[in-house]
Order: sequence, then C-alpha cells, then structure tokens
Amino acid sequence: MLELIDGLALYHGSYCEVTMPDLNKCARYKDFGTGFYLTTSKKQAESFAGISTRKAVANGIVPTEQRYGVVSSFKVMFEGELDVHIYNEADADWLHCIVGHRKKKAFPEIVEKLKACDVIAGKIADDNTNATITAYMVGTFGQLGMKSADDMCISLLLPERLQNQFCFRTNKALKCLTFMESEKIWL
Repeated sequence: MLELIDGLALYHGSYCEVTMPDLNKCARYKDFGTGFYLTTSKKQAESFAGISTRKAVANGIVPTEQRYGVVSSFKVMFEGELDVHIYNEADADWLHCIVGHRKKKAFPEIVEKLKACDVIAGKIADDNTNATITAYMVGTFGQLGMKSADDMCISLLLPERLQNQFCFRTNKALKCLTFMESEKIWL
C-alpha cells in the first residue's frame, strides 16, 4: 500500500540536479497534473533521468555531448497537514485521473475534485505505457469511461509492473521536501 509518510525517501530523475523544485518549471498535462514528480524507486528515477536527458539533448536544452542524467534525492519532512489523494491500484479511477489531466475536457469532474490536492500519488504511466494511454484517449478501445474500454486499457498496461509516483502540486507540499543529495547517472 502506497503511503506518504514523514521521513520517506523519494527520487527525481532529470537532465540536471534539482535542489529546490519550482512549480513554474513543471510541465502541464502530466498524469496527475502540473507538479513536481518523484518516486520511491531509485531505479525508476534513474530510468527517467536517461529519458529526460535524451529529450533535453534533442530539444537543445543541454549540449549534445552530455552523457549523464541526475537523480536528486529528497526526504519528506511534514510541515503541517497536506491534502493527499492516493491511488493504490491501477484501476478505472486512476486511469480516468490520468486521462483527465492529460486530455482537456476528459473527465472534468475528476480534475475538479482533485484540484485542491497538495499531493496525488499512484502508479506511473510512463513512456513505456504512453502508446496504450494514447490509444485509449482516441477511442481505440471504445468510448472513454466505458467499462470495457477501461478494462482493455488497464489490462494492456500490465499494472502489476508499474512503479509509483508522487506529484507534489502546491508550494505547501514542496515545503515538505528536503533535498538530500544528487547523483550523476551515466548513459
């Protein structure tokens, strides 16, 4: 069962070290909305550091000769109450949340309900699952939200293999993250 507890170690993979996350630099239309994404899996963060670095090189953000990504480590240190929503299963509710945040006007009631959350956590729909999520969003498996379409999409995602992610969506939530260290991951 996924929990956000005091003292929890979390990892963020990127093309650069991140010591002070800034919501203004966070991408929109991600799985749980705009926010700073971390995981309990260092291996997953290392993988994302490689993906992030390759994208940054391709987009001219970093020099083409950069052959490393960076995993920044944080510890959760609570400073007051946070509104946290956790999806413990890769189920239809989780899928609708992801699609609602990735596709405008899809599942607006879910996006609205979660708007006030400081942190949302659950399984990660990563680059390996994007094709399946995209196929779902364009109706390949049937109408969005239909049980048969949901079931087909979720079964293809192999949810038992998916790692977790925590999306820190507010400055209040970011204040609960203490930077510990960073490590270069050679590609």
